[in-house]
Amino acid sequence: MDLLKAFAHFIDTEKLFRKNDVLLLAVSGGVDSIVLCELCRQSGFQFIIAHCNFRLRGDESERDEKFVRSLGEQYQAPVVVKKFDTEAYASGKKISIQVAARELRYEWFHSLLGTPITTPAGDIRPSVLLTAHHADDNIETVLMNFYKGTGIQGLRGILPKQGKLVRPLLFATKKELQQFAQENNLDYVTDSSNLSDKYTRNYFRHQVIPLISKLLPEAEENMAGNIIRFRETAELYEQAISLYKKKLLEPKGQNLEIPVLKLLQQKPLHTIVYEIIKDYGFSSKQTAEAVALLQSDTGKFILSPTHRILKNRNRLIISPLTEEKSNIILIDEKDTTVYFEEGRLLIDIKDIKPGTEVNQDPATAVLDARDIRFPLLLRKWKPGDYFYPLGMQKKKKLARFFIDNKLSLADKEKTWVIESGKKIIWIVGQRIDDRFKVTEKTKWLLTISVN
Repeated sequence: MDLLKAFAHFIDTEKLFRKNDVLLLAVSGGVDSIVLCELCRQSGFQFIIAHCNFRLRGDESERDEKFVRSLGEQYQAPVVVKKFDTEAYASGKKISIQVAARELRYEWFHSLLGTPITTPAGDIRPSVLLTAHHADDNIETVLMNFYKGTGIQGLRGILPKQGKLVRPLLFATKKELQQFAQENNLDYVTDSSNLSDKYTRNYFRHQVIPLISKLLPEAEENMAGNIIRFRETAELYEQAISLYKKKLLEPKGQNLEIPVLKLLQQKPLHTIVYEIIKDYGFSSKQTAEAVALLQSDTGKFILSPTHRILKNRNRLIISPLTEEKSNIILIDEKDTTVYFEEGRLLIDIKDIKPGTEVNQDPATAVLDARDIRFPLLLRKWKPGDYFYPLGMQKKKKLARFFIDNKLSLADKEKTWVIESGKKIIWIVGQRIDDRFKVTEKTKWLLTISVN
């Protein structure tokens, strides 16, 4: 089956959109989105071209915009372009450039749906958004999700349809798109940032997948087949989890209650508990703690940034935290950057090199990672907190530490601490705990810097 017929078959099989829908095509100017334009033209669909200029690559960004605008004449289709100050947006929201670009483009694309676009023939309203994600993108996504530990939901990969967002090229490989472009003499532009391995996706694309394919030549084809099976498995999984939640969760005002004995009878217990608690901000690593609550004494609890799970006699109670208690942030072992009210934490774990000098800057905590357990807890200090200040063998309450160091009331109100296993390891920006200092026996360093 040639690409055009396969394109029509995929749209029909997945029921992605109707023949008379006005399509909004997200077009970067790269080969994938140009092939999408050509397939839509050859299929006789009416479409509008939408292009984002994130102004991140200087002249190259302007070149891409100019090229996409020229497609309007070629395809006799309206072209809409939006310029973004992506760096300012990322800085203001304290997120990465990649996340910022994603948020900006999808917010704008969705705002165009249903909005009248002026054409020589009159106003038209796009009703469906199409992106050019293909099978290779899906394989990369599933592999990254597997190593991130996203569970069955991550293994189903990119879905062909989510609401009004449609990906009609998921059936095709990158090689097939490139071959189609060559056969149809299609011009396109190349994004130089796609050649860099500094981005996780590019590293998987250029390094990991080629290595796997070298060892297992049919790996990519097998992965594509697995993704279809994972999607179907995920549907069955969701149906089962929905039944468990309906059977176990008892709403009581703002709280949810779970009968302990009833939950203990369920199998697989850890999976069911995880699927229940993840909706309330708890990480996969806290699943074991939640299961342990089932056999614990009354009054024991665990916290997420937004909720608490409390053991109360023969029940678990899931309740939202008050605003004061919600100033709690969990730091997982894989986190490298964490944002909080007072700024940003940069986190790194690495082996110690002989002769390494320990940074004594108060803005950086250099700790022996041996006895540190994740997830860490970043929170505001509270009365009764204590730690063992670096260089001292006796514990000291934070309130006394602040007095000794002549902290003002305003400074105390802005003080945060990091806990590991209910032990304070660092008063952020001030002093580490002596129990976690670097010694001659240290093999791994945990470095946390506040910015």
